[in-house]
Amino acid sequence: MSGHEKRYSEMSEYELKNEIGKLKEKARKAEQLGIVNEFAVLERKITMAQSYLLNPDEYKPEEVYEIEGAPGEYFKIHYMNGIFAWGFRLSDPSKEDALPIAMLMKTDKQ
Repeated sequence: MSGHEKRYSEMSEYELKNEIGKLKEKARKAEQLGIVNEFAVLERKITMAQSYLLNPDEYKPEEVYEIEGAPGEYFKIHYMNGIFAWGFRLSDPSKEDALPIAMLMKTDKQ
């Protein structure tokens, strides 16, 4: 990362949306070329950038969310730290995990 690049946390909403568009285009190309590891890295970057477009205050401890991209997998928040929700997957309550909030989808499951 060169010295002049902004972090997602320093970008405006416009810059974030622009960055997400560029990342999605790169991810589409990587997927077409079958470059699986690059595709996965780009998908993670997209999720991180999308998380900065969301309001962490809307994610509450003790609430349960479905995990994006993992149907039937649920995550219970213990506490928030910036754009990361710390907690555990209901399928493995003994293991603490941190997920960027863009991976959490509202659900009626409590």
